[in-house]
Amino acid sequence: MVHITDESLMSIFIKMHFNDIPISTGTAFLVNSNSGHPILITNRHNVTGKHNETGNLLSPETGAIPNKIQIYHNKIHERGGHIIKSEELLSDEFKPRWFEHPTLGPKVDFVALPLTDLEDVAIYPYTLDMGSDMLLGVTESVSVVGFPFGIQIGNNAAVWATGTVASEPEIDYKGLPLFLIDCRSRRGQSGSPVIAYRSGGSLVNMIGGAAVWPGPVKKFIGIYSGRVNSESDLGMVWKASAIKELVESI
Repeated sequence: MVHITDESLMSIFIKMHFNDIPISTGTAFLVNSNSGHPILITNRHNVTGKHNETGNLLSPETGAIPNKIQIYHNKIHERGGHIIKSEELLSDEFKPRWFEHPTLGPKVDFVALPLTDLEDVAIYPYTLDMGSDMLLGVTESVSVVGFPFGIQIGNNAAVWATGTVASEPEIDYKGLPLFLIDCRSRRGQSGSPVIAYRSGGSLVNMIGGAAVWPGPVKKFIGIYSGRVNSESDLGMVWKASAIKELVESI
């Protein structure tokens, strides 16, 4: 049996459409709601079809904004395989079906989308406080696990782009629950989970002191939402704590 790292499958490839017109691709992941039902987490700009800060269209060539999303879920009983489900982004009253942060709303570039069709879907959710005992500071390595340029490995596995923490994680960038990483990430990775992954035998900084672990140590850090500008490799990561606030508000 081929070994596949869990986190390679926990990132989910998505395609945004207006009816049958493809607009863009991106990345998402699942978390469990308070009720235990899986919900999809991705960037707000993926579902609105507009850059979150400027409001400019992501697809000026089509002039379209998405009204549905294709989700390449993991397929049950077929590890590494996928099954495509389609979710409407707007209700019958043309209101957004996604949820935004309870206090910051559209200021933060991530949303939670309830899922209506999970038949034959294998659920690999993130736990938002995963690795909470692991300490992470500037210059330490992190990975953006997603689908740059829509690239999928095999049928459904993600690409790991690895960089370093570029700003103090405890200090908010622009007064928002956001910090920076230095990573050569590209289009299609918007909505990717950002994690610190240390293989077995690595010395890991933990609360209470450094320790060597026999197996992998993982920390969920947040969600990637793009570079600060097109000339820079500095990327923005919305903090796990803010995503948790959104999920707990639903």
